[in-house]
Amino acid sequence: MNTSSHGMTINDFGLEHAHWRNWVGNQSCVRAARGAPQSEDELCAMIADATAKGLNVRVAGSGHSFTPVALTNGLHLTLANMKGVKSIDHEKRRVTASAGTTFNDLVKVLKAEGLSMINQGDIDSQAIAGALTTGTHGTGASLPVLADSIVGMRLIQPDGSVQIVDESTPELLLASRVSLGTLGAISEMTLQLTDSYRLHEKIWREDFDSAMERHDELAETHRHFSFFWCPYEESRHCYCLPDTSATSKTGRSTDVCEMKVIDITDAEPFETEFEKVAYSSDVYPIEYIANFHELEYAVPREHGKDAVRAVRKLMLEEFPEAIYPIEYRFTAGDEAWLSPFYRQDSVTVSVSGEPGKDYWDYLRAVDRILRSFGSRPHWGKMHFLTGEDVTSIYPRADDFRELRRKLDPEGVYLNDHLAQLFR
Repeated sequence: MNTSSHGMTINDFGLEHAHWRNWVGNQSCVRAARGAPQSEDELCAMIADATAKGLNVRVAGSGHSFTPVALTNGLHLTLANMKGVKSIDHEKRRVTASAGTTFNDLVKVLKAEGLSMINQGDIDSQAIAGALTTGTHGTGASLPVLADSIVGMRLIQPDGSVQIVDESTPELLLASRVSLGTLGAISEMTLQLTDSYRLHEKIWREDFDSAMERHDELAETHRHFSFFWCPYEESRHCYCLPDTSATSKTGRSTDVCEMKVIDITDAEPFETEFEKVAYSSDVYPIEYIANFHELEYAVPREHGKDAVRAVRKLMLEEFPEAIYPIEYRFTAGDEAWLSPFYRQDSVTVSVSGEPGKDYWDYLRAVDRILRSFGSRPHWGKMHFLTGEDVTSIYPRADDFRELRRKLDPEGVYLNDHLAQLFR
C-alpha cells in the first residue's frame, strides 16, 4: 500500500482487481488506481494527488449508468464509504447528505423525520450524486427532473479545493445540477424536500389504442402516469412487471400497455395485488433484474404519442425479436443547463437491447426516430450523440463547456466519452 504526502492511499492490486464493470456489464475499464475515501478531506487529498500525477479522475457512484460516463484509466473513486445524512433543516424542508448515500438509505431517514422527496425514479439503489447529476427522473407531467431539487453541493476541484455551490451562485447551481461529474467530484448535496405524504398506486392493463386515447386525460388528472407497452406476453417478464391480465379491460394478452397512476392520498395504508397506499418512497421504486441495456430520450411532449407510435411500428415490423417493453413517462421542463428537459415539457421513451444480442441496428433505428422529434438523451442511458449534436440540441452547451474549462482546464474529470461531448 502506498501513501502519498497528501494522504492519498492508492491500493496495490493485480489486473483482476484493476478491471471494473458497471451494474449490467456493458461498460468496463482498467484503472490505474482506485480510492474509497471515508471523508471529504481524504477525497480532496486523493484528487489533488491524482492531478499532480497526471491521472484523470472519475467517480463511479453505484455504477448504474449504461454509458461510459464512469470509465477511466486513471483514478477511479467510489464514495460508498461517504454515506449518510449530515443535517436536516425542518423549517426549510431540506436535507444535506453525503454524495455516496443511496436513495433507499436516505428515504429511511426522511420517513422517520416526517419528510419526503418531491419525486423519485424507478430504482432506489443508486447513489444520489450520480443519479441526480446524470438526469435521472421519475414521472409526472408537473414534476421536473430529480436534479431540480438540488439547492446546494460541494464540488472538489482538481487541486483538492472545495467549490461551494448554492443559491448564492445561481448560474453555477444550474450548471452543476446535471453535469455528469465534469465540474468536480461531489462530496455532499443539499436537497429540497416536502412534508411526508402517502401515495395511492393503481396498475391495470389497456390495449395500445385505448392508452393513446386516454393519454392526455391520465397525464393531467393524476400526479404520476406512466406505462410499459409490451409487444408480447413474455415482454412483461423482462422488467418483472405484474401480470395485470386479471384486471384487464381487454382480453388480449399481447400488444398491450401495463398502465400505472399514482396520486397523493390521506387514505390508510393497504396493499392488494395491483393497488396499494403507502409512504411515498415505499411506492416509487419497482423491482428490476439487471438484464437489459437501455436507451432513453426525452421527447417534446407534443410529439410523445407520434414518437411512441413510430417506435412501436418499428419494433413490430422491422425488429420483432425486440421483446423488451417500451417505457413511457412524463417530466416537466426545468432550468438545468444540460438537463434533457431543459425548458421542455417532455415524455420519455425508453427501449432496451438484450445483453448478449447484437442490438445496435435496432437501437440506432430507435435513435433516428426519436432524434427526428427534437429529443434529448438521458445521460446515464445509451445514446449516440457527438459534440456537434450536443451543441445543436442543448442551448447552454457552449456556456457549460466554457464553465467546465474554467474549473478544470486540464480536463482531469473528463474521459474519452465526455471529452468528445464537452471538451
